Amino acid sequence: MALLVLVSTVSWTVDKHLCMGRVMDISLFAHADDCGMEEAMAAMDDQSIQNSCCDDESFTVQGQDDLKLSWNDFDLEHQHFLEAFAQSYLNLFVPVEEIPAPHEKYPPPILVKDIHILDQVFLI
Repeated sequence: MALLVLVSTVSWTVDKHLCMGRVMDISLFAHADDCGMEEAMAAMDDQSIQNSCCDDESFTVQGQDDLKLSWNDFDLEHQHFLEAFAQSYLNLFVPVEEIPAPHEKYPPPILVKDIHILDQVFLI
């Protein structure tokens, strides 16, 4: 549950560097590394050539800022469900002093003959 809250509240930024239509680098939360084409163009000292083969793309997914939920925000059916679920979950951890034996009040049957010996059925 904590992981779900963390993922839904954090803003995610994905940055991609494209060179000639191919994805060269993808980065989360930081700037993607370039392919080195800009340095090669700067080393050639040619201002007339435009660097049209490289492109940077980024998109951001904004996280949720409002996490305050009120009991009154839920419908009556949701309130009943949450209350019943909480009660049943908390009753799982109530300690039992003595485990009841279901056959405590009933005496064992009176054996007239030993059936295992008559049928010659033995546990090995």
